[in-house]
Amino acid sequence: MSEVADSMPQNNNYGANSIQVLEGLEAVRKRPAMYIGDISEKGLHHLVYETVDNSIDEALAGYCTHIEVTIGEDNSITVVDNGRGIPVDMHPKEHKSALEVVMTVLHAGGKFDKGSYKVSGGLHGVGVSCVNALSKHMTSQVYRNGKIYQQEYEKGKPLYDVKEVGTTDKTGTRQQFWPDDTIFTTTIYKYEILANRMRELAFLNAGITITLTDMRPDDEGKTRTETFYSKDGLREFVRYVDGNRTHLFDDVIYINTEKQGTPIEIAVMYNDGYSENIHSYVNNINTIEGGTHLQGFRMALTRTLKKYADDNCKRDLEKLEKNHIEISGEDFREGLTAVISIKVAEPQFEGQTKTKLGNSEVAGAVQQAVGEALANYLEEHPTEAQRIVGKVILAATARVAARKARETVQRKSPLAGGGLPGKLADCSSKDPAESELFLVEGDSAGGSAKQGRDRKFQAILPLRGKILNVEKVMRHRVYESDAIRDIYTALGVSVGTKDDPDALDTSKLRYHKIIIMTDADVDGSHIDTLIMTFFFRFMREVIELGYLYIATPPLYLVKKGNKQQYCWTEQQRQQAIEEYGGNDKNLKVQRYKGLGEMNAEDLWETTMNPENRTLRQVTIENAAAADYIFSMLMGDDVPPRREFIEKNAKYANIDA
Repeated sequence: MSEVADSMPQNNNYGANSIQVLEGLEAVRKRPAMYIGDISEKGLHHLVYETVDNSIDEALAGYCTHIEVTIGEDNSITVVDNGRGIPVDMHPKEHKSALEVVMTVLHAGGKFDKGSYKVSGGLHGVGVSCVNALSKHMTSQVYRNGKIYQQEYEKGKPLYDVKEVGTTDKTGTRQQFWPDDTIFTTTIYKYEILANRMRELAFLNAGITITLTDMRPDDEGKTRTETFYSKDGLREFVRYVDGNRTHLFDDVIYINTEKQGTPIEIAVMYNDGYSENIHSYVNNINTIEGGTHLQGFRMALTRTLKKYADDNCKRDLEKLEKNHIEISGEDFREGLTAVISIKVAEPQFEGQTKTKLGNSEVAGAVQQAVGEALANYLEEHPTEAQRIVGKVILAATARVAARKARETVQRKSPLAGGGLPGKLADCSSKDPAESELFLVEGDSAGGSAKQGRDRKFQAILPLRGKILNVEKVMRHRVYESDAIRDIYTALGVSVGTKDDPDALDTSKLRYHKIIIMTDADVDGSHIDTLIMTFFFRFMREVIELGYLYIATPPLYLVKKGNKQQYCWTEQQRQQAIEEYGGNDKNLKVQRYKGLGEMNAEDLWETTMNPENRTLRQVTIENAAAADYIFSMLMGDDVPPRREFIEKNAKYANIDA
């Protein structure tokens, strides 16, 4: 572990007096989902984020430069930093070591004393004590005052008082925990999920080194280590997110300032695409529902660009007026990729997932910062400014066509009396909570699915025509696509409000399970990706609600006489062959190239029957990483796509 840099701020009297206690810990184990979101994969990884957040808080305060995160062979997690170390002296009110207070009392920590931390991360602020409560075992070590202090816990309760266990010339904190398998439905950590978050934190906190190590050996017996470090912070972040798109110009429009006591950092790029990709953060928390900082950014962007266009591009605007086209706010954001990061001392979060910023004063601060910086950039870069305005004018023209196409979709909505798609075989149930819609590519597969389904709760929609790559077409082309219009109509969702023409209303959604069911081959995987890209760009709310799934049909049927086995992997096929007698001339192996090759009974039994099937739920753990992956998979740049496929080939069903 690295030494603390000499140039860092002095200790600032960070001791037990800085630790404020707000409430006890008893409820965490009884209602864990209230504190970490859920008790499945998402909540499991949230334990790591809460622990790392403590180290990030030290970094934000200027006392930490290096954070090491390790996944143990036993799926334990170890987080080590070179900060000041959690205070260990006696707490004046609790009459025990401040370390024990931090580890065993909910909402106890230096982040509640603004003399210790001006701003702090952590989504719910529950801190490392929540991690402790939900771990079957946890060990805390503090490197401080030339000594190593230690305390261990079981299910949040200390096994002994804080004690000295050695000497050291380092400072910092080491936390190791084993998640409680009686609480979590899974205790297996996924490297990529943690890597995405550590990469994000490195971008958001320039100059901090974060190392992620996976000690679990892979198929070749190798362990894995990755170091995340960003010198240029958000400038690198926006280039990373936008790396697979063609840019209008290579510049990053960068803002780093403080307004009304709020530190504001923003990086912006424009590309030739048709979607708006904004990723916003408050104190390192991804505010996926936006909030006042996003409102301030959009208002300033629209106002500043509109003023520049009015002053410098009058002829172009006159052409639009002749065609009765008015520039709207969203036109300025088409092809925009931006990362917004602000620090707020007392953030007020609201919204369904508590990730929407509500501080009203922030909107004005961001608006002022963006307005000033963007106006200066446009004046100093006339060539780039003209390209942005040209893109805006093109977007306005396309928006009119998109509106007409959307209106066609709305007219065909069953809620507007337009009827359901002709090829939809609907279910008899009208309860969305129990109803399922299978999106099936092709008529032959659709025929098998219609015959094999349970008509009470399963609906089948064969998709007609080619599935569009929405990443590469203008928005009106999306709404004009027969297959996509059928999806909108079958689902019963509506698009567009007065304020946001692309807003999705899911209140009348007819199915709470939307299942993509395609062939178990490369073409099927490609169609899966095309459909997922459409949902990510145009119906992200459906994914966030947990309603999108992918079916997993078998690859093989191994048969001998009256015995038969379905196989989903090559390994299962080999095991079945060995089990049935190896090279016997009576042994038959059928490779299912398409769903249409399976009869209705087989398709039901293996892929559609809730008792036997395996569904993969589509989730968005990290919006910035998902943005990068979808733009890479569906873009024109071949090398990164090939590298991604080769890296993940063991997870894919790829034909020989």
